[in-house]
Amino acid sequence: MLNSTTNTYTLKREILTFSNKISKHLSKPDKKFSAEMTYGMLASRSCLLTDVVDQLHENSKKVNSVERLTRHLNKGIPKDAQKSYLTFVRTMVSSNPIIHIDDSDVIKPEGRRFEALGLVRDGSKSTNTKTVYEKVYHVTEACVLTGNNHPVKHICLM
Repeated sequence: MLNSTTNTYTLKREILTFSNKISKHLSKPDKKFSAEMTYGMLASRSCLLTDVVDQLHENSKKVNSVERLTRHLNKGIPKDAQKSYLTFVRTMVSSNPIIHIDDSDVIKPEGRRFEALGLVRDGSKSTNTKTVYEKVYHVTEACVLTGNNHPVKHICLM
């Protein structure tokens, strides 16, 4: 018999353990925010704050929880959290790591207010006789391989 409740709590505990490693030098509210965002995004499989809040099952109104998370996001990533994350990743990679850097453009044809939105020639839609430009923003991602050649999740370097 499959005990899904036990599996759920095991996964939640692993997520919170990871979050605690990243946020160990942060203030209590920042630790709570880190844990809630990490768990909420993984549980909802979405980065939309309304979906994250749905997974947190809080007693407060949804709009208040979304506003609280938005305030924390507006502060940016604390330097201590970045340092803890990089220290954690360093323990998983060799002394001569293989790092994959991916420069790419994300096309947003309906985008109007994205930060750093620009026009770029779309190579897949353009031909010798016709040039097509799309609204895009630039994204640079880095992925490092562990000692077992498994990728550590992407680090966004926008």
